[in-house]
Amino acid sequence: MSKLQRSGAVSLADALRQMIQAEHITASHNNRRIFEAWYEASGAERFTIRKFYRDGILYITLSSSVVCSQLAMQKDLLLAKMNAILAGDPLFIESDTHPARIKELRLK
Repeated sequence: MSKLQRSGAVSLADALRQMIQAEHITASHNNRRIFEAWYEASGAERFTIRKFYRDGILYITLSSSVVCSQLAMQKDLLLAKMNAILAGDPLFIESDTHPARIKELRLK
């Protein structure tokens, strides 16, 4: 385990962010935050079969073609909602290797 920098009093969110970066688990942590943003923005958690995120693109496989059609018509709104959720998430870690927003949503 790597040693964290001590710099006086820090918030819990800052301490967690430092620990996540120090342990090099940023990508998997951010993916979980992105998937939670999907669930919150879409409300389709129970219909989501698979989810995958890479290079700014969120791939979602749904079990219902009806739900997929409805969500496909709202892609722009869903992208805006998810990015707003991530922007307000103090535990979402932005870095050069992990983009700060979802660029595209692909539903299947």
